[in-house]
Amino acid sequence: MGAMETGEQNIGKQKLCILGIESSCDDTSAAIVADGKLLSNVIASQAVHSSYGGVIPELASRAHQQNIVPAVHEAVKRAGISVSDISAVAYTRGPGLIGSLLVGTSFAKGLAVSLGLPLIDVNHLQAHILAHFIQEPGQEHEVPGFPFICLLVSGGNSQIVLVRGFNDFEILGQTIDDAAGEAFDKCAKVLGGPYPGGPYVDKTARDGDDSMFKFAKPHVPGLDYSFSGLKTSFLYLVRDNLKNDPGFVEKHRGDLCASFQRTVVECLMQKLKEAFKQHKVECLALAGGVSANSALRKAFTDFCEAEKVKAFVPKISYTTDNAAMIATAALYQYRSRSFDKLDSVPFARAVV
Repeated sequence: MGAMETGEQNIGKQKLCILGIESSCDDTSAAIVADGKLLSNVIASQAVHSSYGGVIPELASRAHQQNIVPAVHEAVKRAGISVSDISAVAYTRGPGLIGSLLVGTSFAKGLAVSLGLPLIDVNHLQAHILAHFIQEPGQEHEVPGFPFICLLVSGGNSQIVLVRGFNDFEILGQTIDDAAGEAFDKCAKVLGGPYPGGPYVDKTARDGDDSMFKFAKPHVPGLDYSFSGLKTSFLYLVRDNLKNDPGFVEKHRGDLCASFQRTVVECLMQKLKEAFKQHKVECLALAGGVSANSALRKAFTDFCEAEKVKAFVPKISYTTDNAAMIATAALYQYRSRSFDKLDSVPFARAVV
């Protein structure tokens, strides 16, 4: 029996209360959205990966198993509700690390069956885009109007998406190899910085000259991205200069970060500008972990101001992986009666 069938008796509840669960990578998160308002958003991070310079899938899935029950319990507690108040259970089905996704998927299905609730599977990338629709009590804000274009940039994905509705997404362009977030991680690693590299590069770049160094920009047709060549260009420049000057990195750390960051932002914005020319929308949005980058935010808002279009930039707390965006995305799937069944499986590859 599918979860939709097991939860039919709860669809008519007067108060719509959705539990969202996110476990796509290394953050275990649970959130409660009731009547369209976010009541709680709990995130349990995994510090163990920092010493490895990247996420270790096996360690991530084990940590999810430890964190998921306490995270859900805390989310329900902070929301001031009881489990019996929940109308539906939503979870991230993909893309992401399969081991991590399986933990969230299994828990969500088990909880939905035990409570007789509808089950809602959410696309992680769509949820990042719909994070703009998260509403906190007493802090209601304007949301993008359809259709709008969203530049979705994160550690594993870089996409330009035309959003025509809550369940209507079209990918206009995407990375053909590495994502922008991966490029920042590589830059930080080469310079001896921590993981994740994005915040480190952003902070270090503030004291640097972004015109000091030039890096090879990829030439990809259409609206697709490529960052592998840029990573290689950065690596070779640092390597070649270190041969002649062992202190090169220490002397130019800020300049290297600033120059590399400028190049990444220019690549991202160039394709977004081309997409805007092709689809004259009235709203542009940023989403994903890399949307927290200060240089990207400035370039994005400056462009929107020049073109006189509305710019939507998410709160920093909603740029990274979180269950608030999962529960919010699920809200609109619930209203359209788009429910999941128990035989569905997670997926690792990026799709919208």
